Amino acid sequence: MSEDESNMEEYPTEIHDYLAAFEKSLDSVDEMLKTMMSVSRSELLQKLDPLEQAKLDLVSVYTLNSMFWVYLATQGINPKEHPVKQELERIRTYMNKVKEITDKKKASKLDKGAASRFVKNALWEPNAENEHTSKTPAKGKKLQ
Repeated sequence: MSEDESNMEEYPTEIHDYLAAFEKSLDSVDEMLKTMMSVSRSELLQKLDPLEQAKLDLVSVYTLNSMFWVYLATQGINPKEHPVKQELERIRTYMNKVKEITDKKKASKLDKGAASRFVKNALWEPNAENEHTSKTPAKGKKLQ
């Protein structure tokens, strides 16, 4: 009997797809961790601006606490009743604050000079030729 067949007997076949997906996710996390660990933290932080540094720190601590959440669940401990839940909520609060800052940076700012030029150019101004004519052209005549 092969190793896969003996493992299949240890758990219900209904969860095989879930376990395969979980293993694939773990491999993905492992690859990301290897990539992050290949560069020293100080080198990485020097290349980032303060906002990006905050994002990196928040993602790192959130990931670590999420992995601990999963560990607790695998040990039969309800993570919803563990202090890790409050820690994850605290981290999410800071992530939302960083997102607000990022959104404010992305938001378009009003250029007062450009806005006044748009308004000025959009308004009708009489000139010497049509000063005595009405604002609306008569039917069939073009406005010059």
